[in-house]
Amino acid sequence: MDTATARSLKKGCIMTLIGGILWGLSGTCGQYLMQVKGLTADWLIPIRLVMAGVILLGICAIKDGKKVLYIFKKRRDWLEVVVFGIFGMSMCQYTYFTAISFSNAGTATVLEYVGPVIVMLYVSFRSGKAPEKVELFAVVLAVFGTVLLATHGNLKSLAISHQALFWGLTSAVTLAVYTVQPGRLLNKFGSMLVTGWGMLIGGILLCLFFRPWTRTVAVDGIVFSGMAFIILVGTITAFVCYLEGVKWVGPKRGSLFAAVEPVSATVFSVLLLKVSFGLMDLLGFVCILSTIFLLTMEKQR
Repeated sequence: MDTATARSLKKGCIMTLIGGILWGLSGTCGQYLMQVKGLTADWLIPIRLVMAGVILLGICAIKDGKKVLYIFKKRRDWLEVVVFGIFGMSMCQYTYFTAISFSNAGTATVLEYVGPVIVMLYVSFRSGKAPEKVELFAVVLAVFGTVLLATHGNLKSLAISHQALFWGLTSAVTLAVYTVQPGRLLNKFGSMLVTGWGMLIGGILLCLFFRPWTRTVAVDGIVFSGMAFIILVGTITAFVCYLEGVKWVGPKRGSLFAAVEPVSATVFSVLLLKVSFGLMDLLGFVCILSTIFLLTMEKQR
């Protein structure tokens, strides 16, 4: 490996890690706004998605001009981006932050990372091929880790609320949809444009459903700063850093480095919000996160 290649690889690793860390910090910030400042996912997520979508599409318009609208030229394309915005982007964000409101950023993020296992099972089913041994082991680890998180080893009772478990696992399902459904669009139009339209469409839908403008929210300096951080840093900057990093290290390594997100969410929850985790929580975290490494290192089919 020559010096230039090594430098590019190092840059890509750093950028991808920064993206994952900022995503984790965004979840912790959301936890603070919901559990301390009284915001709800019904208000926070529609505002976040609309604002982030507008900014991302603005960046795309500056770079590519009228090409930002090309996604609506063909019926199949705009139908798929609408489906992605509704069932992928908006539901993934809403279920994730709702899980945080009932637990904490670390637990919610780790439960969401059961999603790649669901993707693997879906791909195996669709291809008609049985999962390989490593993939089956990843499924067992994911289930075992989820049981540890939910029960702490006592199957007669839950260690987290029913709501936290439900919304956390639902976010894993929606993450799988978010990952699989827009594949053709991503190849045709690029990640930033598809994500921007997905955020805007999904955010508008949630705004129409939850009508955040009818809710009384005490927006002080902390709330304003927190929302600005989530939108500008935890969404826009994190996304751009991750995409830039993946260009240098490739999607396989990028997925591996993105697994820093639940780790950073857990660390920030402990350091900033004084959330405590027991031994069973940490063992559950390790089991679920191990599936990411197993599935990433396994050959892509």
